[in-house]
Amino acid sequence: DWSSDVCSSDLLEAALHVFSRHGVNLPHIESRPADGSVIDFFVDCEGQRGSPAVEAVISEFQHSDMKLLVLDDKEVPWFPRHISELDQIACNTLDAGAELTSDHPGFQDQAYRDRRAMIDQLARRHRYGADIPLVDYSEAETQTWGEVFRRLRELHRAYACADYQRIIEQMEQEGLLLETRVPQARYVSAFLEARTGFQIRPVPGLLSSRDFLAGLAFRVFFSTQYMRHHSVPLYTPEPDLCHELIGHAPMFADAAFADLSQEIGLASLGASDDEIERLARCYWFSVEFGLLREGGKRKAYGAGLLSSFGELEYACEAEQGQEWHSEIRSWKPAMAARQDFPITEYQPVYYLADSLQSAKQLIHEHCQTLPRPFYARYHQATQSIWVDRALRLGKSVS
Repeated sequence: DWSSDVCSSDLLEAALHVFSRHGVNLPHIESRPADGSVIDFFVDCEGQRGSPAVEAVISEFQHSDMKLLVLDDKEVPWFPRHISELDQIACNTLDAGAELTSDHPGFQDQAYRDRRAMIDQLARRHRYGADIPLVDYSEAETQTWGEVFRRLRELHRAYACADYQRIIEQMEQEGLLLETRVPQARYVSAFLEARTGFQIRPVPGLLSSRDFLAGLAFRVFFSTQYMRHHSVPLYTPEPDLCHELIGHAPMFADAAFADLSQEIGLASLGASDDEIERLARCYWFSVEFGLLREGGKRKAYGAGLLSSFGELEYACEAEQGQEWHSEIRSWKPAMAARQDFPITEYQPVYYLADSLQSAKQLIHEHCQTLPRPFYARYHQATQSIWVDRALRLGKSVS
């Protein structure tokens, strides 16, 4: 990082020649206005302190008129720097691959458990750059999907936000989401990537908040591919394909929603455990259970609502004063970050935004205020994360 009171192409050229003379490559350079007429230049150098070339560059700057600040290595929790490194976290499920619990609808159905194990292995073998595996869904799975899809679409017409309805209608027209066929994540992912750069990555089950949010930084949504048990198609104790592709996927085709999600993901990189918990709450009350104000009514954009038969209507219709009514608050990420939430019950609190653009802007402003050890940016062309200082990453948990 070097600064100067003069902003000119000649000065920048002279500074860059210092690196060139000593054979130090610069993967990234940017300028930022500071106080008054001062311009700060931030560069990434290939090399480390102690190497002759880097030390020669530092020495030359120190004997110039420019002010030089060498950012020391900062140790932070490990996070992926390239999209391929998501391979290291995609199978770190919270239950470590444990069997279904005794209260799961499919616990005593050995055929269902074998089916889950097969789909689990497809996700565990998947690697960056490979096509998402196709799953040959059974007749029973297709029937379950059809019932869930049909019932939810009736509710969406009354309670889903306008952007969701617009996108899911496009997906229906393109044959991606149909009542008669279980969708394939591979083709849904291609639809999303063509519109916002978001893509789907199959996972065998639930990930930790840190790992899941890291995927969002790369515009990657970790998604399961298994179906809920056919005995209770309107209920699932865990995220399944219906929740992922009906609730989540359409919204990732909206630019504002995609940016909102990535903002949370980028803020999570290298964050402390406490900050991860607060960001996970922001995610929960927006991406999962967020509401919008449209035409004087409450409409859902969160996947937890859009894939729920009972809570969708409850969140959008319950009136103030009713005994079973939850509290509706204006969308304020700093407030949401401090709000606990239940997982197996209707939410006691929902956050209502004026629009998706407003929800995104407020998340952006909130993330700018967080105590960050570095600034991170995603480069779509290289599918990598750039940071503005040298880092020492903790040990990966893969």
